[in-house]
Amino acid sequence: MKNISELLKIKYPIIQGGMANIANHQLASAVSNAGGLGLIASGGDDAETVREQIRLCKALTDKPFGVNIMLMNPHTKDIAQMVIEERVKVVTAGAGNPGIYIAAWKEAGITVIPVMPSVAFAIRMERAGADAVIVEGTEAGGHIGELTTMVLVPQVADAISVPVIAAGGIADYRQVLAVFALGAKGIQVGTIFLASEECPIHQNYKQAIVDAKDTATIVTGRQIGAPVRVLKNKMAKEYSMLAKQGVSLEELEKLTLGSLRRAVDEGDLETGSFMAGQVAGMIKLVRPVKEIIESLFEPVDAYKNSLRIL
Repeated sequence: MKNISELLKIKYPIIQGGMANIANHQLASAVSNAGGLGLIASGGDDAETVREQIRLCKALTDKPFGVNIMLMNPHTKDIAQMVIEERVKVVTAGAGNPGIYIAAWKEAGITVIPVMPSVAFAIRMERAGADAVIVEGTEAGGHIGELTTMVLVPQVADAISVPVIAAGGIADYRQVLAVFALGAKGIQVGTIFLASEECPIHQNYKQAIVDAKDTATIVTGRQIGAPVRVLKNKMAKEYSMLAKQGVSLEELEKLTLGSLRRAVDEGDLETGSFMAGQVAGMIKLVRPVKEIIESLFEPVDAYKNSLRIL
């Protein structure tokens, strides 16, 4: 089995999370230039918008980078074809089953890495031809499943033969060591990159991450089957209260309409949706992407030979 660095032709076995409305060419190129794999998030954008981001990223780095495709996006079919046309090196895909696209992507030489919340789905994706899988625990920010990284990673690693990439709850080298010991061959991180100099979010968002405590996040949407982990604020608390009261989905959607962009672009601390993982409480500084990546892996080097986990 190849390790993730060999598979993706990168220095460090780390993928930057595909954070919608956040992970653009600026952040992706910075991560790739620093030795990881940067991702451009398609989010809800159309194919031409994502194509522009890809071309801007190519102008900023000659290193491999990828595109994250959110499969609920109505433009998914067009984006799936566009990444072939643009000769994207890697595609990660979440919020659905990418099975119908995998054969075409692989024929085009694209490395395919679906994001998944369960063992059964991981097995299906291996059979469909996935080159690796990203296993995301409930500690992560944004849309989440129910199983923790600690529980999910070893079960998936035992069930499939392609490399497992752990996501959720990783913000320093101790957690990197932990997930490698659980059977992961690489990591995907998002929250820690929110507090990077190159991340294109409002300063209020970055400061909210830095100021976060261990209990700073809340999961909204469980009552309607769409759990999302965000930082606690007025909007998140109101959403949870209304959901418990059984208000309609339409009313809840009105409350959250445009809330992510209000967080990302405007830094609206009261009505923005500040997606973040539980590890926000560990992040104390805004740093360059390169420094963040090195802090995750350089201490791990001392353990490589003794633990034999890389």
